[in-house]
Amino acid sequence: MSNDKNERNKKDDNLIKKTSKEVNDLFGHTVDTSGKIIKSISGEGGLVGKATDASGKILKGTAGKANDIIGKTSEVPGKLYKSTTDHGNKKDKNKKNYNDEQDR
Repeated sequence: MSNDKNERNKKDDNLIKKTSKEVNDLFGHTVDTSGKIIKSISGEGGLVGKATDASGKILKGTAGKANDIIGKTSEVPGKLYKSTTDHGNKKDKNKKNYNDEQDR
């Protein structure tokens, strides 16, 4: 049963990371769409259009960095849990080996 749970978690990956990526994609599309609307009103090659492009790149770049940070931060608890349980399992194995040697 625990194998099924582990396989399901691997398929689902990290919910926070996936949600953050989806929000980041939505934000990027929103910035692009609003930029297109502004440029269609003000003109493609004008100062407003260029300012819109520059601000859109800044916003999307900042959102991308935030998404990376969220992804890395959301992995930390799982890695900590895994290292803690692995460490605990090693101690249990050492205890078993020690007890086995005493029984001999």
